[in-house]
Amino acid sequence: MHGDVDIIPPHVSSRWEVEQKDTALLIGVPSGSFRAVAEQRGLDSRRVEIINRFQMRDSTIEHIGWALKAQIEPGGPADPLFMESLATALAARLLERHSTASLNREERLSISGRKLRSVLGYIEDHLARDLSLTELASVANMGVSQFKKVFRESTGLPVHRYVIERRVERAKCLLRESRLPVAQVAMEAGFAHQSHLARHLRRMTGATPRELRAIYSGV
Repeated sequence: MHGDVDIIPPHVSSRWEVEQKDTALLIGVPSGSFRAVAEQRGLDSRRVEIINRFQMRDSTIEHIGWALKAQIEPGGPADPLFMESLATALAARLLERHSTASLNREERLSISGRKLRSVLGYIEDHLARDLSLTELASVANMGVSQFKKVFRESTGLPVHRYVIERRVERAKCLLRESRLPVAQVAMEAGFAHQSHLARHLRRMTGATPRELRAIYSGV
């Protein structure tokens, strides 16, 4: 699913099987970056291990990944200093949220990978209609208050912001791949009306629906 993040610790073998065409960004974090970040925090890097994660959500890692991708693409800025800073930021995130050091934070709330995937899948399947916290919390079999906390802890985003971002992505896909009127695109993506879509699209992309469609069509 779009936005999934997998974390594979050092020296752990892995094999991937895909049933259809897919695209992934693979990032290797230098051990030196992780060691330096751990030592800056007064931790013995030899005693801290990265935790294996599968199909989880972390908006910070996702944003770092997009920034790295922009650096390595043909014609990209390719700034070594910036790439080093991104590597350090990624190592810090892994240490703080996905290592044995983070497990010592007993106050951390969590949601199982299976439940999180169920909730995210439910959101994707029902983007076109109104969604409520009560409805989503029931999918996770949790109370609303607990669900809000663990969702943000697991994805890095509040529920409403995550849903808006997914609706914007759905709208962008429809603008790129269909000739539906903008008003219908808004409805299909779950926005109340065309101006509602336009407001969020401009905030996240800097373009109106018509401008974005023109960009996609090369006009």
